[in-house]
Amino acid sequence: MKRRDFFKSGFSAGIAASSAMVFGTAFGGIEKLFAFPGNNPELPYDLVAVMNGEPEIMFDKAIETLGGMKAFVKPGQKVVVKPNIGWDVSPERAGNTNPKLIKRIIEQCLNAGAKDVYVFDNTCDEWSKCYKTSEIEEQAKAAGAKVVPGHAESYYREVEIKNGISLKKAKVHELILDSDVFINVPVLKHHSSAELSMAMKNMMGVVWDRMYWHRHNLHQCIADFATFRKPDLNVIDAYRVMMKNGPRGVSVNDVVLYKTQILSADIVAVDAAAAKVFGSEPSDISYIVKASELGVGTYNLDNLKINRIKL
Repeated sequence: MKRRDFFKSGFSAGIAASSAMVFGTAFGGIEKLFAFPGNNPELPYDLVAVMNGEPEIMFDKAIETLGGMKAFVKPGQKVVVKPNIGWDVSPERAGNTNPKLIKRIIEQCLNAGAKDVYVFDNTCDEWSKCYKTSEIEEQAKAAGAKVVPGHAESYYREVEIKNGISLKKAKVHELILDSDVFINVPVLKHHSSAELSMAMKNMMGVVWDRMYWHRHNLHQCIADFATFRKPDLNVIDAYRVMMKNGPRGVSVNDVVLYKTQILSADIVAVDAAAAKVFGSEPSDISYIVKASELGVGTYNLDNLKINRIKL
């Protein structure tokens, strides 16, 4: 059966199989799919995977087991929350991060005492349309965040990527350089060039010249930049997952409802777990392997303390 035919005819089976991979086989056996947090490894957890809930509820449950948002955000700090807002498509298309998740993360940051919370992305489609159609601008402002643009070069400052192999320098948005806390919130989806778009790929939205990455070994550049600024927390939105025609998608027929989130401070580990959810092996995603080789993090999930939550 061809891959595209599988997605047309086997969405339900795909959901069950992929969820089993991240909550079962990859984490020590399918019998642990329904394990309660008390049966999981002792705190602190390296990674939390939660499924079968709405975005806000799943985030609340997951962040609580990581010590709450106060473990990441201290009173008076400046926080930047970086979703994927790259495309002028509605939430049902899953081209962008779920707006309800972004709203809840902002609320949690402010409740933890953050002075300011900023939201931005260097979009692919026209930025003001992306911000509006994605519903992220509306939800972020409703939660109390400051939504700022990323469409002008003047917002970016050049930095050196000291450990980069293909990427030696980049112009990075000032919010990333000046913030106290950086929360990276990508949506999991298929990507025609990078295979999968996840946490490390989402970092392309904080730089000015993305096309340089595409022209100079995309996977290596993704891994290189991950050595520069590691997010304090990565939250992968896999509520709706675009299984084909990414990164923009064609219609809602590209999308499967997974109702899953994955959280970790380790950007390599969170991408590895997300790859499992999608149905891929982390070792088959080149930038995951390259980032691990550069010492950014680990994609060996067997060595991590993982909390699995099924709501």
